[in-house]
Amino acid sequence: MTPESQHIDYKSIRIIQKGESGFKDLAQAAVCFANAQGGKLVIGIEDTNKQPPIEQIINVEDINKTLTRIRSLSFNVGLTASDVLTHPNGGQYFELTILPSSKTIATTNDGKIYLRVGDQCHAARSEDLVRIAAEKDAFQWELQLRNVWLNDIPVQHLTKFANEIRQSPRVKESIKQRSDIEIAEHYNLINNEQLTNLGILWLGNASQRSRLAYPLTIQYLVYNDLEEKVRKLDWHDYALNPKELLQEIEKEAIELTYYHEFKDGLFQRKPIRFYDERVIRELLINAFAHKSYTISGDIFISVYVDRLEIKNPGGLLMGISKDNILHKTARRNPHLIKIFHDLNLMEGEGSGFDLLYEISSRNAKPFPIVEADFDSVKVVQESKILDESSIALLEYVSNHYQLSQREFITLGIVSRWQKVLATQLYKQLQLPEEERLRSYVSRLTEQGLLISRGLKKGTEYLINPQLVANAKLNIKASLKVIELHRLKALIIEELRLRPQSSIEDIHQRFEEIDRKDIQKAVYKLVEEGELGYAGGKTYRKYELAKKKRNEK
Repeated sequence: MTPESQHIDYKSIRIIQKGESGFKDLAQAAVCFANAQGGKLVIGIEDTNKQPPIEQIINVEDINKTLTRIRSLSFNVGLTASDVLTHPNGGQYFELTILPSSKTIATTNDGKIYLRVGDQCHAARSEDLVRIAAEKDAFQWELQLRNVWLNDIPVQHLTKFANEIRQSPRVKESIKQRSDIEIAEHYNLINNEQLTNLGILWLGNASQRSRLAYPLTIQYLVYNDLEEKVRKLDWHDYALNPKELLQEIEKEAIELTYYHEFKDGLFQRKPIRFYDERVIRELLINAFAHKSYTISGDIFISVYVDRLEIKNPGGLLMGISKDNILHKTARRNPHLIKIFHDLNLMEGEGSGFDLLYEISSRNAKPFPIVEADFDSVKVVQESKILDESSIALLEYVSNHYQLSQREFITLGIVSRWQKVLATQLYKQLQLPEEERLRSYVSRLTEQGLLISRGLKKGTEYLINPQLVANAKLNIKASLKVIELHRLKALIIEELRLRPQSSIEDIHQRFEEIDRKDIQKAVYKLVEEGELGYAGGKTYRKYELAKKKRNEK
């Protein structure tokens, strides 16, 4: 069973046997999930056991009664119930699926608001209410009007913004032809000559920005190999608008321009930046655009010897998690995002992480890691190169084939791992089902870039050896991609030389080969009568079957 988390909670069957107090607890848990990202209540399984009692029986009447009572004890909560489910041990249980409340705030029938934080349910604090309302579009920070008027702001700020919009290739001519004030109104910076919060952030002066509840403030921290702070910059003076602040950080953050060098040909060295400049910009804009401006806190840019971490106030939006961020789109500050996009500072909406994955694939870097708490999001990008040979191979492919972004990401995953199971590929690409995987791999196999082995979930994807040959790259052969029949022959020869070896012994001699592949081959050889064994399952030793030993 999956452990308790932000999306799943286990309850003993005793909770519905308590009567009204138990149903109130369930209603409270349902409200928690509805105000977060939705979730599942598993009733009949205690978290300590992860399985129901063997003799436990669930009646359909119990399910219907539970559903009815929760609905009567909570408002704005959408939920559905499963049928009676049977665990492999024979015990029964059922599940309630709670949908996220996307436009309204869920409450208990006595008006209380609860939130799911990690695997716990907490009563909402007064400072949480604005954030919850903002998440559900009941309150939009960007459009709130301030007591600042058009005549109060520096006129050059308005002129500069309008000219930048007119120079952008992403803006329609009909908008470019408008006056400076009309352009500012189009981007919701001004409403009837009165500035919005977004307008002050972009057009105001330092004094006006400082009076915003939680303006844009940044800390840039550099650490040595002992993770001791060796350099710090901060932007707390409110002097710059978001675009100027972005450019200033890129100028001052010299540690982000460092690079690796690796051999490219006989005499040349090729530089690969620790952090591609497009990755830095996308991560910074992501932090600016998805910062919660209703929560106090700085954006932290932390540079370590081996990684870059960017942390911004505000948790992930409803429906978004680290496991679906490639395929889900949600906007906390849509009007700020539109300005960034129209000024040609960022990719299109919802494509930022796709770009990060593509660049990481091209440079053989780890994919960014998302770590989310209730009130903050941190993105970690490591600087190391996973496999230098992958860079040369992908560069050759880029020059000779036309691939989509998703195909390049897929090829990058396979090239760095050399062999990937379909189930691993689902996980890396954050895909829920096999059908969707086909759109990622079908053209790659048709063009001969990838080959596949096995069936269904046992399918493996590998770089086509012919592609490596055509690219004329000096990539050494790897045992990782050895075929099953060759691996079986290798194991037989190994056991001729070293009989009475365990699977762990064999794996230590061929560390490059996945242990699961060795185990699969050994079990197959035993099944075919090629190998014999002695000892229990934990300490089992293998040797050639008697007929094989006689053939020596």
